Amino acid sequence: MLKRLCALGVVAVVAPLALHQPAQAAAPAYVALGDSYSSGTGTKDYIDDGTECLRSTKAYPSLVAAARGYALNFRACSGAKIADVTANQLGALSSSTRYVTLSVGGNDAGFTDVITECAQPGWMSDCNASIDGAQSFINGTLPGRLKTLYASIRAKAPNAKVVVAGYPRLFMGEDCNALTFFSPEEETRLNQTADLVNAKTSAAASAAGFTFANPTSAFIGHAVCDDPEWLNGLSNPVVNSYHPNQLGHANGYTPLVSPKLTGATVQVTAQVLATAQEQGPAQAAKQRRHAALDRRIEPERIELPDLSSPKAKAAARRAGVDLSSRASIEAADRKASAAQARGR
Repeated sequence: MLKRLCALGVVAVVAPLALHQPAQAAAPAYVALGDSYSSGTGTKDYIDDGTECLRSTKAYPSLVAAARGYALNFRACSGAKIADVTANQLGALSSSTRYVTLSVGGNDAGFTDVITECAQPGWMSDCNASIDGAQSFINGTLPGRLKTLYASIRAKAPNAKVVVAGYPRLFMGEDCNALTFFSPEEETRLNQTADLVNAKTSAAASAAGFTFANPTSAFIGHAVCDDPEWLNGLSNPVVNSYHPNQLGHANGYTPLVSPKLTGATVQVTAQVLATAQEQGPAQAAKQRRHAALDRRIEPERIELPDLSSPKAKAAARRAGVDLSSRASIEAADRKASAAQARGR
């Protein structure tokens, strides 16, 4: 009987202790906000969430979350502008959010339209005017919009570490794509425009108490037409064009953003990639709940130069271009681009 009572006594003591064992800590909440450079457009491997956001398990937010064991809410969406982030993505933030990453501003400046314009031959486009318009917006309007957005992020996520990622220079001075017509001078100006966005974004992020991650140096030697490319040139499907590919996210953005966000550099190993891939279906299901919101975002539309269009044919007649001759098309392009460069 004594042994039985002792045994019951032990149970009586142990059971209450078991009831009060601390629960396993919840995974830190990480919210990825922003546009296509955060969603993973360009990786060509997207989760099935019922949207055109082009979210990828190969994108740096997924890789960081997989490596660190964070609970990711992957709200970044291709095509998102600052107003879209405010209206459709900030609802994911709360006082319990520990980590936030963000890239936004390029779509507000119309960078996709600029790329589409500048990809055409000089005799049928005005790349410089398009760049001038983008730079005017970046200098005059973008800083105020970013300031307002960053204040909203801080108000909704007062305890979060926030890292804002910039945009890399796309070009290395040559155009190796047969269907595009970027001149060296145009590529230089487009790179300068990316630098300008980064400068304005960095200043606004610093003023808000956020950390800015500048990808410029990380992508040198890996631009469009470099070997290896971390940025896609003209791609099929075309929506993947001029965005970081899988190498760009694994070797460029992930080791750039992760130490600023977490204090440690994430190495993208086979295990990290596998873990991120395994989490894809659950992430797709989570984002599918917000599909109605995400469908309000206008997808990015990069268009191929169409030399068979009425516009191209009319411009070719004015410039004396033989559209059946690649040599004639390229010679006229060089002449027109040089004239535009001199006219600046």
